[in-house]
Amino acid sequence: MARLPAIFVTHGGGPCFWMTFPEPLGPRAFEKLGHYFSGLVASLPERPKAVLIVSAHWEEAQATVSTAPRPGMLFDYYGFPPHTYELNYPAAGSPALAAKVEELLKTAGIACGTDDQRGFDHGVFVPMLMIDPDAALPVTMLSLRKDLDPAHHLAIGQALAPLRDEGVLIIGSGSSFHNLRTYFNGAPEEAAEFDRWLTETATMAEGREKRLMDWKAAPSGRASHPREEHLLPLMVAAGAAQGEAGHLAFHDLIGGKPMSGFSFG
Repeated sequence: MARLPAIFVTHGGGPCFWMTFPEPLGPRAFEKLGHYFSGLVASLPERPKAVLIVSAHWEEAQATVSTAPRPGMLFDYYGFPPHTYELNYPAAGSPALAAKVEELLKTAGIACGTDDQRGFDHGVFVPMLMIDPDAALPVTMLSLRKDLDPAHHLAIGQALAPLRDEGVLIIGSGSSFHNLRTYFNGAPEEAAEFDRWLTETATMAEGREKRLMDWKAAPSGRASHPREEHLLPLMVAAGAAQGEAGHLAFHDLIGGKPMSGFSFG
């Protein structure tokens, strides 16, 4: 099989593709992101056999992989219209892929737990309903580690890199900017400053890991991520393509803030 890239996506805002937002977002705020997701599989060198997705909305003491053959739905957002709690993403899980993930991590000396009850949170089902609306691809989830250590998440990605040669699409699902307090009233130049740094860093082949580990020193880094759980999925994706260049795969202004996605390898 052709080697698949590892991808970092901004997964939008809650159930953003199934509702209309008032200004300052407006009714077309997430249109470009939806188009990107809809064409993602077709843009790959080969159709994946399965998806391994690392969601910003799942944290455990150690990396934990979902083993459920048929994950349910986990509606972990609040205050949205009733119909957004009726969404359904009936993709199968892949216990075989979960076992491979556990094996690769443990071989690399990384502790890995399992969870046979976890449902698809919105960091998974929101983008995947657009990426694979027929739910034909098996989807396995992998958690972040609660300590949010960049080096550890880069190492997780490095350990999982062989999956790219086995038809597995690795997706880190988070957001390139995630400061909800300043989303509408914060300084847009701060978000733009960090986005420029992140794009420059992500698209490097050499020296990328060192810069990512020191992301807090980046211009407006902490202002863009008061808590870094939405940035850490990028570390896993980037780690899975160590030494390979990254590419800016998506960019848009959503609510006046730049949002970017990257493809590695």
